[in-house]
Amino acid sequence: MSNFSNIGFNVTTQEKFQRLLNKAYRTSNTIKVDEGAYSIYTDNSGAELYFQFDKANTCIGVNPHFKGISKRTVCLINSLERPESEFDGAFHCWAAPLEVNNPDSGAYPFIFDLPDFRTIGQIGFPKNYDIQLTAFAQELSIYNSEKEYNDSQKTELRWAIQSFVPGGLFSFEEKDSNPPQATGMFTGVIKQFERKRNELTKEEFYWLLVDTLGGETDVVADIRFFERAPVVKGIVQGVFWLSGQLINAPKRGLNGNKTFFQKLFGR
Repeated sequence: MSNFSNIGFNVTTQEKFQRLLNKAYRTSNTIKVDEGAYSIYTDNSGAELYFQFDKANTCIGVNPHFKGISKRTVCLINSLERPESEFDGAFHCWAAPLEVNNPDSGAYPFIFDLPDFRTIGQIGFPKNYDIQLTAFAQELSIYNSEKEYNDSQKTELRWAIQSFVPGGLFSFEEKDSNPPQATGMFTGVIKQFERKRNELTKEEFYWLLVDTLGGETDVVADIRFFERAPVVKGIVQGVFWLSGQLINAPKRGLNGNKTFFQKLFGR
């Protein structure tokens, strides 16, 4: 299971993955940025792929995202470059600030990656923003009720039904050799769920809208995580990669340009 299979892109070989990416690209929309361009495939299920093209028209990476319905307020305090690609980046923020542009009034800090990092314009930190946040399951447990969840906790340390641990920040002081990661462990209450079907692959996955400490989060998970279907008001707990987007973000120098990459895939 992977971040890609969590939204229905479940392929087992590099060759099949390449064919899938070629097919997705043909119905994508391209946005130019100073570094090159993003080409974005959006599936009716909400699954998304963000292709990254450098100035030489070479595809250097692709990231998954899910266009969900969650909305929460955070206070951004810093942006983070990613060494893997000049198109990759993240924000360091505080969840649920009680005061405008005051991170110290927030519930906890965490990191989230952005699939469209280079489209974001200048931000004066600290700054409150509404974000849509998707949690891609890496480990996942589902419980039908609060009682079932509480009964499952056998250790001395017992987690509340709404809790969040920003595990990706544990290495923050060592960021030069081990950059902080956009991961977190949280527990929350299921408000909505749907068994989605990726229209490109016909593979199914689960989407859940989860109310956790700090606000709502869209959760996506490979169907193989589930021995039974989730239920509304059930409890979900797991470890997740966090991918988010700013709502009403400031934009910089964007231009749609489909012809820029037509030769690459023979379009």
